[in-house]
Amino acid sequence: MIWDDPNRYDDYIARALATPGGHLSIGRGGFTLHFENARLTGYDDDVIKAVAVAAGLPVIDSRMVPFELVAKLAVSGPMTAVNAEPSPRPWHALAYAPLAAVAAAYRKAGADVINVPEEPQYEACFAAMPPGPASAMIDFWLNHVRAQGE
Repeated sequence: MIWDDPNRYDDYIARALATPGGHLSIGRGGFTLHFENARLTGYDDDVIKAVAVAAGLPVIDSRMVPFELVAKLAVSGPMTAVNAEPSPRPWHALAYAPLAAVAAAYRKAGADVINVPEEPQYEACFAAMPPGPASAMIDFWLNHVRAQGE
């Protein structure tokens, strides 16, 4: 693998595309490509993001979201189910939720969410959300996903 070859991630991205829940997450500490039962991490965020978007891979880029919101979502929210069935509701910090559900919260927080279609079942809770600061929105979403049932 040549370090400056933009195609160096093609095989990994193809494996992520073939994995249920496979996606690319990008944050202040670099990227993580989630696929199969593995993760690939690195720091050339913009290179892999461009290749992943072009390939149609789901991408969640939270670099522009305030740190306290990303921390709350990452630490208190459910994990994304990758190559596994999502956990039944309620979803707590050690549960696995569908990618679309987790992406909905990041999208609402202001993340760049690409190639993850909005699904009404995960976006609808935001319509019932009272107006207020973004941190209150994250708390509202966490309370919603921690509630029993859909």
